[in-house]
Amino acid sequence: MGRDKALLEIGGVPLLVRTARLIEPLVAAVTVIGSPERYASLGLRVIPDAVAGVGPLGGIATALRFSASAWNLVLGCDLPYLTAKWLDWLIARALDSQADALLPETPRGVEPLCAMYRTSCAPAIAAAIAQGARKVTDGLAGLVVQHVGEAEWQAIESAEVLFKNMNTPQDYEEARATLGSKAE
Repeated sequence: MGRDKALLEIGGVPLLVRTARLIEPLVAAVTVIGSPERYASLGLRVIPDAVAGVGPLGGIATALRFSASAWNLVLGCDLPYLTAKWLDWLIARALDSQADALLPETPRGVEPLCAMYRTSCAPAIAAAIAQGARKVTDGLAGLVVQHVGEAEWQAIESAEVLFKNMNTPQDYEEARATLGSKAE
């Protein structure tokens, strides 16, 4: 993308703030894992990544390490098409699960950055990172992971749009055109 996706704006609101606003009514607290200096002006609670340099798996490890909740919704901020209705369904599904982690699955694969993780996963993920794991799915080896297929939730939302993230300037322009005029 060439710049920090979290600060890209849709409808005049940075993606990180849009994501926080989306989930605030659904969760006990919103915490951003990243640079407190970079995101200080956004008015969000930000914790620096304690396991920097290992990608999203390090962010998940940090989030779980500092969480006071049994279950944690982990989201990437580059999923602008997520809806509160679908996330509420995912949270409810996790609360009824005995798994350690609940990951949505689409025809493209699992979505580990739009998933639910128990705080109790933290030691196993930290150990996996210490052994060189970098992929989120590798970091979950040895844990009970429940994949939730699209067939279970397709009546709520379409995966084709729901998990469409922004990886290119074209993706960003498309999201701005589609979502920029909707009420924030």
